[in-house]
Amino acid sequence: MENLNNIISLAELPVQKSGKVINILCGGNKRRRFLDLGITQNTIIKNERVSPSGNPIAYNIRGTIIALRTNEAKKILIKIL
Repeated sequence: MENLNNIISLAELPVQKSGKVINILCGGNKRRRFLDLGITQNTIIKNERVSPSGNPIAYNIRGTIIALRTNEAKKILIKIL
């Protein structure tokens, strides 16, 4: 069982910190988009930077920088590393 204290949404991950994907909390086309971007269970994601307005956030996913909106990132649960 995972320690729930270390599980947060991707949107809450601090800048320059990394986390491992635990679960994706959506289905359909949105889930398919995440999977197509390489966001699968156990993928390591690093928060690279946040835009001045706070939305979107740039993440390093499998060596590629991908910007996600906060409402999208909230649908991805991660464990802080």
